[in-house]
Amino acid sequence: MRRAREAGYRSRAAFKLLEIDARERLLRPGAKVVDLGAAPGGWSQVAAERVQPGGRVVAVDLLEIAPISGVTVLRGDFCDPALEQAIVAALGGAKADLVLSDLSPKLSGIASADQARAAELLRSAIALCRRQLKPGGALLAKVFQGEEFEAVLAALKAAFREVRTRKPAASRGESRETYLLARGLKGP
Repeated sequence: MRRAREAGYRSRAAFKLLEIDARERLLRPGAKVVDLGAAPGGWSQVAAERVQPGGRVVAVDLLEIAPISGVTVLRGDFCDPALEQAIVAALGGAKADLVLSDLSPKLSGIASADQARAAELLRSAIALCRRQLKPGGALLAKVFQGEEFEAVLAALKAAFREVRTRKPAASRGESRETYLLARGLKGP
């Protein structure tokens, strides 16, 4: 966290996105990005820097997020149709080029229950992508290794043409988190 503060980022997660983006080139000038589970805002900060000039970033979370330069912050549940309409309005009526999902359920400490809730959040993010992501768009999502992993991977492969696993060096070695990069949203 000290390194993040020194670099001006709100969280260590910023370094994970920077590392993945250096390899995958997801964030480009002019891109429209939706960041789900955005609090405290590290990924949104990186995205806002990288999509200028002309890009837009919309950060969404149930938790409050302090304002971020170049980012529209929305508080609420992205599954709520009213909040989804606020996302559409914040994107100027356009579809997103990229959805970032660092979603995590409130953890109970019961691994199987937590994994099931995390998988359900990702399925909801995929559903949002089907409605609000450009054809050919991408989703970068945090997932946890465990019994739900194969089902989540199958859901992504059904919705996108290409799905790859990414484990950035910035992730803690003992962490069960990994990232799935899904590119090429398929048509309905």
